[in-house]
Amino acid sequence: MKFSFWWGVAVIYMAVIFYLSHQPAVHSNELSTSFTEVVIELVGEETFRPPLTLDQLNYLLRKSTHFIAYFGLALVFWMALEKRGFTRYVTAWGLATLYACTDEFHQIFVEGRGGQLRDVGIDSSGAALAMLVILAIQMTRRLLSPGPKSS
Repeated sequence: MKFSFWWGVAVIYMAVIFYLSHQPAVHSNELSTSFTEVVIELVGEETFRPPLTLDQLNYLLRKSTHFIAYFGLALVFWMALEKRGFTRYVTAWGLATLYACTDEFHQIFVEGRGGQLRDVGIDSSGAALAMLVILAIQMTRRLLSPGPKSS
């Protein structure tokens, strides 16, 4: 496995996740609450039916961010891997899930935070969906591509 551009992207991506996970709970909550308030301002409170409190919406956005972040990480791992076939999908998903486990373990040592098995499940689900999306795209391409031309 040689170092490639995509492995570099994976390392940077994981470093960003680590940085965000290393923030004490107070700072992390302030950041996500500020983001939630921006979302409410952009789309309007009336968009959310039934109406959600700021805390409820903040919770949903935090968990959605987990899902999206690991969706992206699995895509980057998939791009970095040289393997072909089904093994590539499983390995990319496995690496993303393994990183989710280490990230949650890391949070045990961060002030006011704790590792959550539920978050690993959300992260792993995001990674799995990424692999299913790539698989669906590739299968669709194969079905739509013209076969070998006969003479």
